[in-house]
Amino acid sequence: MTKVFIDGSAGTTGLRIYERLSLRNDIELMRLSDDLRKNVDARKEALNKCDIAFLCLPDAAAVEAVSLIENNTTAVIDTSTAHRVDSGWTYGFPEICGYDAVENSKRIANPGCHASGFVALVAPLVKAGVISTAIKLHCFSITGYSGGGKQMIAEYEGNELPLYYDAPRQYGLSQQHKHLKEMAKICSLENKPVFSPIVAPFYSGMEVTVSMTADDISCDFEEISEIYKAFYSRGGLVKFCDNADENGFLSASKYSMRDDMEISVFGNEERFNLVARFDNLGKGASGSAIQNMNILLGCDEKTGLVTE
Repeated sequence: MTKVFIDGSAGTTGLRIYERLSLRNDIELMRLSDDLRKNVDARKEALNKCDIAFLCLPDAAAVEAVSLIENNTTAVIDTSTAHRVDSGWTYGFPEICGYDAVENSKRIANPGCHASGFVALVAPLVKAGVISTAIKLHCFSITGYSGGGKQMIAEYEGNELPLYYDAPRQYGLSQQHKHLKEMAKICSLENKPVFSPIVAPFYSGMEVTVSMTADDISCDFEEISEIYKAFYSRGGLVKFCDNADENGFLSASKYSMRDDMEISVFGNEERFNLVARFDNLGKGASGSAIQNMNILLGCDEKTGLVTE
């Protein structure tokens, strides 16, 4: 039976991974008691005894955790930002970067939530050669507050919520968001996008939008849909959907509590929006981490995940 250790199981992503895996009979979850959860020696022992380690830690702690691993058979799935643009790590988005790359890797960097939507939308168009790697893109992304972790969840669900929390709040105002590096690298872009992330007063769900004009792309509006249909036809957790709107609206929470992602295109021959909808805690975090684990184990990638 596969031994799995979640280093950082008390955080939002770690807890959700634990909840999913605790229901499976093909996994042996290794746990540390609360008093040993941050003990370096105890963590080192667990990291070296497990078959697969999930790192659900801040960046510096994730780097430290990797340094503790001496067993070359331990596979690592890191949900932090620390290794996503590291050439020695596999970017864990199999629909984009390849299933073989994930299956044959011992070091997998799980994608960021906002970045997952951007990469799912942009990478297929770059690979198809219909947009230039020199393109300068604009992207905005709406997310539920659970993406901010325990502290933000407590703020939004507290008894004395500030009035301005009742409305969506834009952040990353300095254009230095931590997901920008992976957005550019994984899509082979020469320029980071202008990126506007927005947190809104709902628990989970995400809607990432990339806006373009006909001048930005060398194919017509209908062909964009055909590129996506062909690219995602092989399965996985990403699917293209025609007519995905709800009576002219798009809810950012449609895929809340699910682990798959929907891609769609809206607009006309002159101006259009590319939209990805998913759960920031699902395909944007724990769902994709478990998908990567399933691929490592050689089982159905959707095992233990919610896709309908």
